Amino acid sequence: MDQAPGSPQGPLERGPAGRGPAGDGPLGDGHGGAGLPTCYRHPDRETGIRCTRCERPICPECMVDASVGFHCPQCARGGSGSGPAPAASRPRTLAGGSVAADPRLVTKVLIGLNVAFFLVQMSVGDRFTHRFELLGQAYDPLLGSVEGVAQGQWYRLLTAMFLHGGFLHIAFNMLSLWWIGGPLEAALGRARYLALYLASGLAGSALSYLIAAPNQPSVGASGAIFGLFGAMAVLMRRLRYDMRPVVALLVINLVITFGWGGIAWQAHVGGLVAGLIVGYAMVHAPRERRALVQYGTCALVLVAVVVMTLIRTAQLG
Repeated sequence: MDQAPGSPQGPLERGPAGRGPAGDGPLGDGHGGAGLPTCYRHPDRETGIRCTRCERPICPECMVDASVGFHCPQCARGGSGSGPAPAASRPRTLAGGSVAADPRLVTKVLIGLNVAFFLVQMSVGDRFTHRFELLGQAYDPLLGSVEGVAQGQWYRLLTAMFLHGGFLHIAFNMLSLWWIGGPLEAALGRARYLALYLASGLAGSALSYLIAAPNQPSVGASGAIFGLFGAMAVLMRRLRYDMRPVVALLVINLVITFGWGGIAWQAHVGGLVAGLIVGYAMVHAPRERRALVQYGTCALVLVAVVVMTLIRTAQLG
């Protein structure tokens, strides 16, 4: 969670002390008792989607787009393995991405990067954090100069997404990233998931830069994580899953965002809005021009990031 110094801990974050103000398996029907049926390849995953050819239940990771509905990987390969070439029938995610052997790889890498940067923070000290945190414009006694995005340090919009203000702050953010990011990566595919994460995080940083006080530093991955929340809500609605758990979790985090002092709510709102927009494009883009719509939407969000940054820089110039 992007957070200004001195804020209380919450489910996702804890503020830093700082300056300034604030694969195929056995066949079967895959029923999981009284609930939804489970994927025939992944018995631990409930799903409301079935292959339109064999009617076996399939999860988002196993869905292969067809002219009508979705096929399971085996039907897409032509049943016994005959039919289209393997490349032509390669399983795709709901959003059109390639199905990966490890559907959580990018999430693991992102968590690893966050932990690595945090360890550097702990080793080097405040000087490292002050150099890469999100800051509009302010004199930094530790660095001995005026620092901030307004000084041309645009990299802060990105680097602040990988910094944290304490052990509880990074623990809550990384747990949220694992719980929400892993299933979302499996549903979207690696490239689309990474584009969503970065676009949401940058949008959160840009809105925080635009609205927050210029001398208020903030750090945290929760702008991007709130974007994942938004995209997950869109995905669950698309799959007609029960949305109450994710909505309840989102509401709780929004209450904490606005109910506790010192939290950089601007980054949360910016990330959430970007995640809803990009997430909708990812799961609802028409198949014939899917990539154009998906990555085009990401590009539009990045244009908005640039515009907000330019406006604020002009104001502080």
